[in-house]
Amino acid sequence: MSTPSVVLEERGLGVAPGTVEASIGHTPLLRLRLLKTEIPVYAKAEHLNPGGSVKDRAALSMILEGERSGKLKPGMTILDATSGNTGIAYAMIGASRGYGVKVCLPKNASKQRKQILKHYGVEIVETDPMLSTDGAQLIAREIFASEPGKYFYPDQYNNDANWLAHYETTANEIWEQTKGRITHFITGLGTTGTFVGVVRRLRELNPALQAIAVQPESPLHGLEGLKHLPTAITPGIYDRSLASETLEVSTEDALLMTSRLAREEGLFVGPSSGANVFAAWRLAASLRPPAMVVTVLCDGGDRYL
Repeated sequence: MSTPSVVLEERGLGVAPGTVEASIGHTPLLRLRLLKTEIPVYAKAEHLNPGGSVKDRAALSMILEGERSGKLKPGMTILDATSGNTGIAYAMIGASRGYGVKVCLPKNASKQRKQILKHYGVEIVETDPMLSTDGAQLIAREIFASEPGKYFYPDQYNNDANWLAHYETTANEIWEQTKGRITHFITGLGTTGTFVGVVRRLRELNPALQAIAVQPESPLHGLEGLKHLPTAITPGIYDRSLASETLEVSTEDALLMTSRLAREEGLFVGPSSGANVFAAWRLAASLRPPAMVVTVLCDGGDRYL
């Protein structure tokens, strides 16, 4: 595993000013008022990234690292498995940098996500919905193995550039925005890149930081992008030792919180964001001052209508 030692710019992975890539990151940190807990709960508004999700950061990091390493060359097509958001991020950045994109995603991914991908000109390979993103990964590997010279396969579930994006950007933004007062970080597990990268960096800044992982309460759930790790392929980048504890959330509770965020906070976000906020609410209710909880609003709600 690579050592997280320097930021993207210092690795020589430049992004030209005025491009869509340059607008990724530096999202606001919002105080959630609807929870009404003694402990403040803040949410990193990642749905405000240009591609509409937290995955913009990881996609950019993996593409830039691919260019730096020589694995991604002009004329190649970016190929990966996705539940939708990383694919959209690849599509946006690929269009900006001149790459075609091909994604494997479960057939039951939301219609809106598929429409967005098609609008970007992405080639979609639909995979077995019962196998979730695990099945999509297997198909992506087969396609890459059949024509390795044609594709750049970032393999987001096993690519250190995924979590490094959050180690180098998201975590430092949270630290600055909370003025170092964050005591608890909580977010859901999908590729696990956000959790791993943010926690590794924040633990360097505050070794006492509590890190809480969120996952669906059962294998069959409606929370796109989140994994029930006990029954799924564990991403190679996941480090179990980072989690202080794990909270499970039902699809119903997540969807109810998603609706409340829209109607009571004006935040139009997706179900995984609802799961994060519901878990953060449960956590905050058990804490006392001077604790501070930070979670993540993963993506916008428009792709789930």
